[in-house]
Amino acid sequence: MATAQQTTSTGAVEQFDAVVIGAGVAGLYQLYRLRELGLSVRCFEDGSGVGGTWYWNRYPGCRFDSESETYGYSWSKELLQEWNWKEHYSGQPENEQYLNFVADKFNLRPNIQFNSRVKSAVYDEKANRWDVQLENGKRAQSQFVVSAAGILSSRYTPPFSGVESFKGLSFHTSRWPKEKVDFTGKRVAVIGTGATAVQLIPIIAKEVGHLTVFQRTPNYCAPLRNGQVSPETQQLWKANYDKIHQRIRETPAAFMHDFDPRNTFDVPKEERLARYEELWAQPGFSKWLANFHDIMTSREANEDFAEFVRNKIRARVKNPAVAELLCPKDHPFGSKRIPLETEYYEAYNRDNVLLVDVRNAPIEAITPKGIKTTEKEYEFDVIIYATGFDAITGALTSMDIRGEGGQTLKDKWANKGLSTYLGLQTAGFPNFFIATNAAFCNYTVCAESIVEWITDCIRYVREKGYKRIAATPQAEEAWVEHANELGSHTLLSDAKSWFMGANIPGKKRAILLYANTAPAYRAKCSEVAAKGYEGFQLQ
Repeated sequence: MATAQQTTSTGAVEQFDAVVIGAGVAGLYQLYRLRELGLSVRCFEDGSGVGGTWYWNRYPGCRFDSESETYGYSWSKELLQEWNWKEHYSGQPENEQYLNFVADKFNLRPNIQFNSRVKSAVYDEKANRWDVQLENGKRAQSQFVVSAAGILSSRYTPPFSGVESFKGLSFHTSRWPKEKVDFTGKRVAVIGTGATAVQLIPIIAKEVGHLTVFQRTPNYCAPLRNGQVSPETQQLWKANYDKIHQRIRETPAAFMHDFDPRNTFDVPKEERLARYEELWAQPGFSKWLANFHDIMTSREANEDFAEFVRNKIRARVKNPAVAELLCPKDHPFGSKRIPLETEYYEAYNRDNVLLVDVRNAPIEAITPKGIKTTEKEYEFDVIIYATGFDAITGALTSMDIRGEGGQTLKDKWANKGLSTYLGLQTAGFPNFFIATNAAFCNYTVCAESIVEWITDCIRYVREKGYKRIAATPQAEEAWVEHANELGSHTLLSDAKSWFMGANIPGKKRAILLYANTAPAYRAKCSEVAAKGYEGFQLQ
């Protein structure tokens, strides 16, 4: 469908049926689906290429922690047969190539405007349209806006004093240079030991002159056990993709894992430890998602496995004092994202790697020469900030999004915390959809179902002749209460993690992901749609 233009005092304003923000995994699929409806669509992408997470995060070691055969899109049988995964847990370069392959195969690029960061989106109540402005001043208007800006795209750097004074090279892992960084002989600092740092540190430790890791909170890291995909396995996947996708749609977190139905302490100790060892020998998230089912609800059960993990860490790190620093003791296993690692703990056995505990010696400032803690100043050639993200909400609140009555999304969520209905809309912001994974599950699997729900909803609105759809405040309030109630029965709130927004100073603490199974979440969304979009007001 052709687009129109309006000319205003500030120049031409392009007219669309829908605007999609972000050309990552969810955004590309949302663009494809809306275009299938015959809508005029423009996707605005901040980067110069497609990929989202897999465009921005190109640091050494960056890769899936989902099995490759489960992370790829399931919606095109042709695509499934044409693409070959090289590794069981695919690395960033291949992931970016995959999403470029998708964009080209389905001719999505003509609808994507790159190097176009959205500055604001303002709802016009009289026209029932959104006015979207880019940072370069250009504008577009549309009936619908779908934010596919991602759950981990708004990077966070702690407000250290003196950051700009550092004379060497510095960058955040989520804005890694496209050109290869030469660490040969360099004195390098990594601030942070989350999932990103756990992938990065073992790679660069082998290249640098000296590496200093500044750790605030150690994590329970589990072995990834990656490997090359054999031609036989590749063919097996292609012959069985229907069964693979059926399986991951039935499991609680949309991975190839089901929790063990037994309670931890119903199993004798010797048999329990044997089960732990069996899980530990497996690749991926099995240690988390195929464990005894009470691991995330019983502190005693969780501690039993947590101590098993600590002993695994102690066995791999030669210096006992360093090993203890790397053993988490202040939060339950799985209450933070479990980083999957390859030779992470062995990196601390190297003579050129130093671990600094910033709980005992906090960072006071970044200096022209390096980093100053309360104990000493360290000199560096390179500082790497692996300091995480303002998850879920940050990508949205970084834009000036204004709904009915001029209310800003940033102010609403600052006062109330994350408040949505089904994770898909927030009351007071009609025709504005959030296409990001709302449940604890494999990102692509959940993103696909969310995109399909939004597409069906927009189709319904247009076919019935409505101008707008908006979540009611009552439905939103009930959903938030329900989501918090579910979360309260888990151990997720026992950690300062991005799951709770607790990694961002001043951010209202609340569970940010829906703590139910993926099938239960999809069933609830389907039920709402089947009841004529119950909990939404259509006008």
